[in-house]
Amino acid sequence: MLVTVALGFFMTLLDLTIVNIAIPEMTASLGATLDQALWVVSGYALVTAVLLISAGRLGDLWGPRRLFAAGVAVFTLASVACGLAPGAGFLIAARGLQGLGAALLVPQTMTLIVSVFPAQRRGTALGVWGTVAGLATLSGPTLGGILVSTAGWRWIFLVNVPVGIAALLLTLLVVPDVRTGRTCRFDLTGVLLATGALFCLAFGLQEGGHYRWGPGILALLAGGAALAGAFLLHQRGVQRRAPLVPFALFRDRNFAVLTVVVGLLSMAMIGLVLPFNLYLQSVLHLSAVKAGLVLAPSSLVSMLVGPWAGRLSDRIGGRYPLVAGLACYAAGMLALVLIAGPVTPWYAFVPATLTTGLGVGLVVAPMSAEAMRNVDPRLAGAASGINSTVRQIGSVIGAAAVGALLQGRLAAGVARGATYADAFVATLHVTAVLPIAAVVIAAIGCLLLRGHAPAGPAPAGPGPDAPQETGPAFATASPAPGGVR
Repeated sequence: MLVTVALGFFMTLLDLTIVNIAIPEMTASLGATLDQALWVVSGYALVTAVLLISAGRLGDLWGPRRLFAAGVAVFTLASVACGLAPGAGFLIAARGLQGLGAALLVPQTMTLIVSVFPAQRRGTALGVWGTVAGLATLSGPTLGGILVSTAGWRWIFLVNVPVGIAALLLTLLVVPDVRTGRTCRFDLTGVLLATGALFCLAFGLQEGGHYRWGPGILALLAGGAALAGAFLLHQRGVQRRAPLVPFALFRDRNFAVLTVVVGLLSMAMIGLVLPFNLYLQSVLHLSAVKAGLVLAPSSLVSMLVGPWAGRLSDRIGGRYPLVAGLACYAAGMLALVLIAGPVTPWYAFVPATLTTGLGVGLVVAPMSAEAMRNVDPRLAGAASGINSTVRQIGSVIGAAAVGALLQGRLAAGVARGATYADAFVATLHVTAVLPIAAVVIAAIGCLLLRGHAPAGPAPAGPGPDAPQETGPAFATASPAPGGVR
């Protein structure tokens, strides 16, 4: 089951990073403008961010296995459409369909892990789940560069097809049909309000720099804020029925704190990677593949540390691994920025990238495990959807803020007569303040987490692959193929 959800999760994350390297060839092949090429990237992220909360709640109501299988199928078919796209408009639409598939399946991955694995092994399982994120981050630029240079840009999408087929078959064979055993009506009004609010906010933040933060963008952001307020008021009135966002989740201090930490960490990660990648390619003149390899030690270390950190959080709780990991990440970011210069050799960054990798590895699994540890399995889909949405919105805010700072400071530096390299390095020092501050605030917030009793040995019985019952309302519906109940 863990392998199956990891395959689906891997595809969605890979497609966030693999496309960037193919933009020049896609633009030339399809006769697309730069704006259209950028929408190939941003359209996927936008649709995913907008629909995550709704898809997470749908998983609670209709079953996470069913939503996961639907998401994998949609994503795979959309990948075929992307690979065969005759023009830029068709490709953008197919990328939006990919975003729909990703939104359907991503929240279900965490829901299935929480439902199937006992508490004593959940941190380890989420450590493996987090390791997949590191592998996708590492593989994206490198695999994309190889595919583009050997087979052509269309194969960055077609490579998803065999993975998607394998994940779909495994879903039908080994993933249990875990459901709450009750029926609830779907909150359509909440879905419409949430979708409108998230679209306005995500689009406004994502495209604000392109439109120079003009009146249209400001109006869109104001409309998004108004819709978000209306959504919260509506949710308050439906808490006794089937709310899209159950407020009961936020009564758990750990879930509430770590929801904020997820957003801050996502903001920090994109706020570092975006300008640092540009620095490697535009100042040090490394190719996209070489720039990805410079960051590879970070991903490799996080992949190795993640499962161990998950086991550690199962034993002692997540507070101390999280604080230590965030401190390492902040220290690594600071070292990267201080080392960066107009002619810094690539190998000088290795100690700093190893430190950031250690930090991320210590954070990802404990963060997910502690956020979901006390969540009622009946609300796991809603909790996962909220978690994933905050992560995406954090990335959008980080990219928008750092992008605006980067453009403004770089233009001002060049206007003052500095060389491009010197101006970029000075700008990098300024933009680094935002992600480092976000990580420091997140570390302070983690000190508020409640501990938990050390986990004992796993109970005897059906084993780690059997769904765990939590009260009479939690049950599994019809048996999955292969005899798993």
